Amino acid sequence: MNEEELRSGEAREESPGWQAIDAALNRVYPGIEPFHYGTLVSYRLGGPDPLDGVSVYKRTDPVPHWHYVTYGFTELHEKESENTQFSGFGFELTLRLAAEGEEEPPVWAINFLQNLARYVFSSGNPFLPGHHMDANGPIESDRETAITAIAFVEDPELGQIESPFGESRFVQVVGITHEELDLIKVWNTRSFLELAKARLPLYLTDLKRESLLQDTELRAAAELGVRTEGSSTGHLYFDSLLWEEHRNLLKGNSYVLQLGAKQAESLARIVTGRLMHDRSLTLIGPDTEVMLLPDLQNRVAEVEEGLHLYLNADAAAELSRRLVPIESEFRLETMNQLTIRIVKTLMRDSEGNIVETIG
Repeated sequence: MNEEELRSGEAREESPGWQAIDAALNRVYPGIEPFHYGTLVSYRLGGPDPLDGVSVYKRTDPVPHWHYVTYGFTELHEKESENTQFSGFGFELTLRLAAEGEEEPPVWAINFLQNLARYVFSSGNPFLPGHHMDANGPIESDRETAITAIAFVEDPELGQIESPFGESRFVQVVGITHEELDLIKVWNTRSFLELAKARLPLYLTDLKRESLLQDTELRAAAELGVRTEGSSTGHLYFDSLLWEEHRNLLKGNSYVLQLGAKQAESLARIVTGRLMHDRSLTLIGPDTEVMLLPDLQNRVAEVEEGLHLYLNADAAAELSRRLVPIESEFRLETMNQLTIRIVKTLMRDSEGNIVETIG
């Protein structure tokens, strides 16, 4: 046990929130001492890591894996927030990583959980079951793997707990492929993970696996779900989103909507998954928002936040059909006051270098 672990052990005895997490883990792992990785300098004192610690349990059932559990999204030592119902952000993260014969849990996963914590602490946005996130690359950065995104589900064994500081739940990170993420966007996280759980025991993250959608039976079931349930994605972010108004006294005003090529293909499917199921879809850009709404009559309305596009079934179907990830510009035949401009998407690495051009 190193100095960090000793300090974490001392903190547990004085921390009701920490003890509540330990109690939940003891029910699943009675008498088992986990690997524990504590933080030497706390985030509140200027340390780089938001989480106070991560415990990791070695499992052999139903398949060998490491079970990571965080300490720090909830209030561990004292009540600091004004929210009396929830402890801190109201959740702790878990991750079940397929074991590959290691004697100790891979440390990269702890760093990954700390990075997720940095996002939450800086943005104030919690992770909830049903959420998803694109990692824009392998979740283990130094490894070639198809797992480049994550979804979130309630941990199937730990569930929800209460401490003197409020309620919280254990939210499990599930590694998924880019193809699976695209499907989730046009369908929903919960339905996909329910469909996949027979192939992902306890929602395991396995860096060696390929897309589950290579299974034709599973893909067919997923496509049926998309058609019958529609999409749960209500908001999409476009870094290239903007719109222009062109005034014409004789023909009336027209509009140009600009989108990035990277999102065009998934947007095409989400449009039908939302509007054809009588649900709106909001596109969010750096400086504006554009909301697509189902309606019987096609029209465009300027609002304080940006633009509202009211589309009937024919316009929604045409937009879906013509949105492809290729640089182009076209006017909708069903809605001739609207022109769509698709521009190239430049993918950059962490240093700002262009690594891929889409469109």
